[in-house]
Amino acid sequence: MSARRVYLAVGAAAAVVHLGVLWNGFALDDLTIIVANPLVHGLSGVWRAFALPYFPANLDTSVYRPLAIATYALDWSVRSAGWFHAVNLMWHIGASVLVAVLARRWAGDAAGLVAGLAFAVHPVHVEAVANVVGRNELMAAVFTLLAVYAAVERNSVLWSAAALTGGLLSKENAAVVPGLVTAGWLLGVRPVPPRRTLAAFIASWAVLAAAYIGVRWAVLGGLGGSGNPAPVFHGQDGSTIRLTAIAVLADVARLLVFPLALSADYSPDERTAVASLWDARLVLGVLVVSLWALVLGLAWRRQRNVAAFGLAWIAIAYAPVANLLFPIQVLIAERTLYLPSAGLAIALGAALRGLTGRWLAAVVALLVVLGGLRSAFRVGVWRDDRAATLALLHDAPRSYFSWQNLAWQYLRAGQFARAIGAFQTSSRIYRYDARVYIAAAHAAYALRQEAAAESLLTRADAACQRCVTYYLNQAWFARLRGDSASADSLVAHARRLRPS
Repeated sequence: MSARRVYLAVGAAAAVVHLGVLWNGFALDDLTIIVANPLVHGLSGVWRAFALPYFPANLDTSVYRPLAIATYALDWSVRSAGWFHAVNLMWHIGASVLVAVLARRWAGDAAGLVAGLAFAVHPVHVEAVANVVGRNELMAAVFTLLAVYAAVERNSVLWSAAALTGGLLSKENAAVVPGLVTAGWLLGVRPVPPRRTLAAFIASWAVLAAAYIGVRWAVLGGLGGSGNPAPVFHGQDGSTIRLTAIAVLADVARLLVFPLALSADYSPDERTAVASLWDARLVLGVLVVSLWALVLGLAWRRQRNVAAFGLAWIAIAYAPVANLLFPIQVLIAERTLYLPSAGLAIALGAALRGLTGRWLAAVVALLVVLGGLRSAFRVGVWRDDRAATLALLHDAPRSYFSWQNLAWQYLRAGQFARAIGAFQTSSRIYRYDARVYIAAAHAAYALRQEAAAESLLTRADAACQRCVTYYLNQAWFARLRGDSASADSLVAHARRLRPS
């Protein structure tokens, strides 16, 4: 099979499986980052994004992803939700073809076809492709793949540095490029470059790191990062955080290898902290790590260099979001597995590089049918915010976040009593998110239940001593609904929290 046919088959599979996204609207984080964000509502946002945080400043100032925001500003000018999704689809097609390019270059046509198709139709990718704000994952992956190709395959310092820059400005996890490139050399995918070229690569990484840190510091007022760790880590010490992170590797393995059960959320009580060395979840996580290390070791000993590199890729790409080096805002999210799964696809393609004829056709058909069908049916989950919320309740009924989103659906619809009930369910599951109590108080004010609202705000204050911004955000939403009385009550309470 020619290279052109391999890439066309991979691109077509990625497009056809996710074609349903073109009829999707905006859901979940799309609403705050795109729909309600004035920065992306004009072409000036294309350049203003580089001087501002990723989230609206009243929500979070710890993240810097200007290139993604710039693309949202460009898309907004088309005035079509379908266009946003079409752009996401094009980024995914590009990433899938690049995975095929790497695997084919390193292990042959069959490897390229298998790896590219496995990546193109993998069900764990649907969240990143079908939810518009998943684009930062897609863009970071494309630029990372380009940076690795330019370095390992072409020994091009300039082009690899340019791609790495694009990746870092799309999402922070592109910082794994030096680790991936180094692993490619050390594992023998391609020889280590001459000393002068190697020194140039190291210098370019150092310069980019310094420049990136400097820009983040200037825009965010510091390095940024996770000032607000995942809810499951609330009140937990460092050892419990690490034990929980190891335990969740069982979920990571399941999602990568057998992605039948999917969910957009893994918050408490869907996932809870692991504090004991004898917890069965920790044992499963350790077994996953042990099995991965065993397979990697076997591939290395048998000189299956590309397969070993693919397995190493998984760990390197997952490291920034694993909560092992430092805690982040989520315990696990399917969108964060987009880049790590490229390693799995490359390893799988390399392992099956010897297939030909009917055997190759059978494997390809199995991948496309099983993965493609699961992905295609999953796309509809992100049809709009209501569909995403209902899917959350189905997939993660024990998650406080699922009930919080249902409550917001009621609040937007003016069904205040139902909103309070759903917020109460959310707070019973997880009592440390002040935003739940503040939003419930908004509903109580709308019902003229001032005493109930004040009681809820007292609980919010107990959950968070510095929640002034949360109150002002909720007041903004109340005014957007035309409810100035509720907004005034929330602002008055916020003023009482300000230090004198």
